[in-house]
Amino acid sequence: MRSRLLALAALLCALPASGGTEARLTTSMGDIVIALDAAKAPATVANFVRYAKEGHYNGTVFYRVVPGFVIQAGSMGADGKWRPMHKPIALESGNGLSNTRGTIAMAREDKPASAMAEFFINLSDANAQGLDPKPGDPPGTTGYAVFGRVTAGMEVVDAIAAVPLGGKKGPFPGAYPIKPVIIRKVTIAATPDVPAVAPAAAEPVAGPVTPGN
Repeated sequence: MRSRLLALAALLCALPASGGTEARLTTSMGDIVIALDAAKAPATVANFVRYAKEGHYNGTVFYRVVPGFVIQAGSMGADGKWRPMHKPIALESGNGLSNTRGTIAMAREDKPASAMAEFFINLSDANAQGLDPKPGDPPGTTGYAVFGRVTAGMEVVDAIAAVPLGGKKGPFPGAYPIKPVIIRKVTIAATPDVPAVAPAAAEPVAGPVTPGN
């Protein structure tokens, strides 16, 4: 228990006390800058920041590229091995953010509270119809949780979405790039927007999490 409290305290100190949070994904095809919305998705943003600060995303790949839909990454290393993840977080869908072009959201399994480290960037406004919560459903029960938006480097996102596919690796072999697109590092910086809030600390667990189409 003491180790968990210390880990949580360390994360709280690492996050900006005021202002927003920005993530920069340095990839083998260029940089993508994302404004993280901790006001509407606090636990999701803090979860992503924790993984980033732990170096979890460094050296991972975009293992699912579906033109006109999403590019997805998270825990699959360039060596093809999956990295251990923390326990799942609560689903923060229904937060007023929609899965439109340029937004970033958490991937998950069928169970609502199953997102861990996997994320995707939406390529089309049409995604909102299938990935947002169903009308009338309680928040956090359906849909995929959006937690930020690309503010620079959307041309890099589009370039990744246009790479030749069929690398035959990972959970989506036909959607894996023939030439791997590597996330070299993810860095976090403060911005003068909204506050960030940390979730409860959790022990790592292993295994990939991938969303459905």
